[in-house]
Amino acid sequence: MSEMPTTAAPLIGEGSLDPDALEQVIAADDARFKHDYLEIRDLRVVFDGFVAVAGVDLTVTQGDLRFLIGPNGAGKTTIVDAITGLAPATGSIRFGGVELVGKPSHKVARAGVGRTFQTASVFDELTVLQNLDIAAGSRRKARLMLRRRKGIPEAVEAALETVGLTHARDLPAGVLAHGQKQWLEIGMLLVQDARLLLLDEPVAGMSQAEREETGQLLRRIGAQRTVVVVEHDMEFLRSFASSVTVLHQGSVLSEGTVAQVQADPKVVEVYLGRGAGARGSTKEAS
Repeated sequence: MSEMPTTAAPLIGEGSLDPDALEQVIAADDARFKHDYLEIRDLRVVFDGFVAVAGVDLTVTQGDLRFLIGPNGAGKTTIVDAITGLAPATGSIRFGGVELVGKPSHKVARAGVGRTFQTASVFDELTVLQNLDIAAGSRRKARLMLRRRKGIPEAVEAALETVGLTHARDLPAGVLAHGQKQWLEIGMLLVQDARLLLLDEPVAGMSQAEREETGQLLRRIGAQRTVVVVEHDMEFLRSFASSVTVLHQGSVLSEGTVAQVQADPKVVEVYLGRGAGARGSTKEAS
């Protein structure tokens, strides 16, 4: 599986991800999360007669950092779109006991589901602090959001430290390096209290050091919350995935640990068009 080229921009100022600060953001009574798991059954997505997702079953629990991989057109992003209400679907998608199929995106978000995109969705003209503050206020009533804030919420302060952007809090988000924007967006999901995080190629364009820090961040978040990562960077996957689901033509082709998936002849055949004798080359597929 070929890895994406690294084109990371230089970081703005100093700062790195702070694992200790992360605990302040995600710390909570474990009982609050114990029933939070993603359960997908017989998921189908059809566009004008084209079957993009064909009866997918998928279960992801807290503590399982799940990676979705597959060739272009395999249905990875379409599944994420279906979970978040951006693609019409049939079947069942349940998170924390709540059925998501048929719900509009804003109600899916209120159910504790958050996602990132390949291009970070931040407000470039607003400061880093303002981006996090707006995200933290997304659950407040409109009349409360209009009031002048007396201070910075503790969750926002902790998120700034967690994603290593305290030094850049007053800078416009638009001047951040690519990796820093991705960290900011993850911080925005945390202050929104997202319990299911769906991340679309979160390390694309990052340097090796940024990928390592991002992986450690996701591992710690995934220990408590439910995290699904759509990814092409196989080095990153091998380093941090707890489990892998391989998709092909809208269906689940293989599932298991990284080693199990790489040794699956079906995966080798799809990626390389050869038999199991080529399995040692699966690291070059994407």
